[in-house]
Amino acid sequence: MLIEPGKLLAQINSPDELKKFSRDQLVQICEELRQYIIDSVSVYGGHFGASLGVVELTVALHYVLNTPSDQLVWDVGHQAYGHKILTGRRGEFHTNRLYKGISGFPKRKESEYDSFGVGHSSTSISAALGMAMASKYKGDDLKQHVAVIGDGSMTGGMAFEAMNHAGISDTNMIIILNDNCMSIDPNVGALRDYLTDITTSQTYNRFKDDLWRILGKFSKFGSSAQEIISKVEGAVKSALLKQSNLFESLNLRYFGPVDGHDVNHLVEVLNDLKKIPGPKILHCLTVKGKGYDLAEKDQTKWHAPGKFDKITGEISKKIYDTPQPPKYQDVFGHTLVELAEEDDKIMGITPAMPSGSSMNIMMKAMPDRAFDVGIAEQHAVTFSAGLATQGLKPFCNIYSTFMQRAYDQVVHDVCLQNLPVVFCLDRAGFAGADGPTHHGAYDIAYFRCIPNLVISAPMNEEELRNMMFSASKYEGPYSIRYPRGQGVMPDWRTPMREIPTGQGRIIKEGEDVAILTLGHIGNYAIEACEKLEKDGLNPAHYDMRFVKPLDESLLHEVFGKFKKVITVEDGCLMGGFGSAVLEWMMDHNYQAQVKRLGIPDEVIEHGTQLELHRECGFDPDGIAQAVKKLADPISVEK
Repeated sequence: MLIEPGKLLAQINSPDELKKFSRDQLVQICEELRQYIIDSVSVYGGHFGASLGVVELTVALHYVLNTPSDQLVWDVGHQAYGHKILTGRRGEFHTNRLYKGISGFPKRKESEYDSFGVGHSSTSISAALGMAMASKYKGDDLKQHVAVIGDGSMTGGMAFEAMNHAGISDTNMIIILNDNCMSIDPNVGALRDYLTDITTSQTYNRFKDDLWRILGKFSKFGSSAQEIISKVEGAVKSALLKQSNLFESLNLRYFGPVDGHDVNHLVEVLNDLKKIPGPKILHCLTVKGKGYDLAEKDQTKWHAPGKFDKITGEISKKIYDTPQPPKYQDVFGHTLVELAEEDDKIMGITPAMPSGSSMNIMMKAMPDRAFDVGIAEQHAVTFSAGLATQGLKPFCNIYSTFMQRAYDQVVHDVCLQNLPVVFCLDRAGFAGADGPTHHGAYDIAYFRCIPNLVISAPMNEEELRNMMFSASKYEGPYSIRYPRGQGVMPDWRTPMREIPTGQGRIIKEGEDVAILTLGHIGNYAIEACEKLEKDGLNPAHYDMRFVKPLDESLLHEVFGKFKKVITVEDGCLMGGFGSAVLEWMMDHNYQAQVKRLGIPDEVIEHGTQLELHRECGFDPDGIAQAVKKLADPISVEK
């Protein structure tokens, strides 16, 4: 079912075509664009609230800027659906986030209008500043560089580092702060309170428009007059807000707050800002989910609701006749509370993902022992390390892809000091429709080289509970990786028991070929073995559980008995679990034919997890085929 655009939107396939419309028509274009996003996401799924909140800003930016020559960077890409629709991708927008379709995030190779690929937060200001510096170096003083950053992304330390640099850069750059008090969950921290102070100061908001008008009148008298009025402006802002302006103190000219849903006023403001030299910040107030009542009222739920009935608001859910396995994240959330009830030293930490990681379960049950630190992964890790120095047991839950941002802190602040921090890496392996920016492909490889760190992966919900219990008793750094989505055990609330560190297990005895798996992907191997038995093959299956330390006694058994071995992992092959097994084999002077299955050394795009596993050859059929080829390569080739 293709979504029909409104009569004005149907005529827009590029920003140049948008510019042909009059200012009076922009409100209707915004209404049609918002409705097109609602219609499309309700039918095909995807992120929802963030793009609805910036419809007017998106239209205004492309109306005023000369994109793609002017550089527009979105932070993060959840906001960019309207941008994609206006820049020539409306006809294929129905493929958004689907296998082989367009990406759910801006992507340089997808469109010249996507000036920078985004998926992780807090990168836009640094990227736009780099672009602005390049233009300055080339002598291109007319090109505009705009970073649109959500207020949630502002809590990332990289944004502050970039603003600190931008303030002394003398570049042609506009930072647009999209202030809606939300990332996926409500924002937290002092910055949120500071922005609220600005937006609710009635005295300041009465004076700000007058100050802008004065600025405009004085600017024609030259640079000295501009310098004087700039100082006056800063002083008045500071006095009215009863505190220094954070952005002005970084030497960024601050404008706002303005109504982010008044498209014509935004056009006026952006046209004015283009004429003011130097780095500037425009503070826009928006509502996440704007234009869809249910999304405005429950912004977390409607961040990415999946398919839904746009009339009733009923979100589509599959109906099952039998109990279904829970999501791994929910097993984590409930198990953490169970552990914390028995051990008052256990604490929970997450960087802005309480609902995504199910840390919100502990935050509700034990609000003084669970912390959302905002989009600040580096801080989350070192904060956890600080807790650990005082005898507490922090469980730091960070998506695998976001843990990359805190790598130095894991090394320097946790592992070198051998502190008992438990890293729970959610969304390990392929993340599905979110694509390569969110795939948790690299954590095994980048963690494996760090001293003192245990690396584990559960094959099912029972194993996750046991590993969490074991980690709570372990006196050192311990990581547990598990995938996005459902497990395999409807009856998952099993009694917890301690797993000896580095101990794997035998799932199935066999002959000819041994399959060594790590984590949830072992369930694919069970399915593959069932298929192979029908073909007369009987491979053995070992669930290794740990990459570090490896179960050496189990590996001696494997390589002492088998000359053909397959390793399977939902992680990168370069330096991953299979590499660890090969290294061990060589170090212990074994010889065997080893086939490694996993994520190859290339960027794998988006799709369902099963589609991506199949593409990389480690779905059940892929594992079965690998066993057949290793066991009898001649017959397979025939």
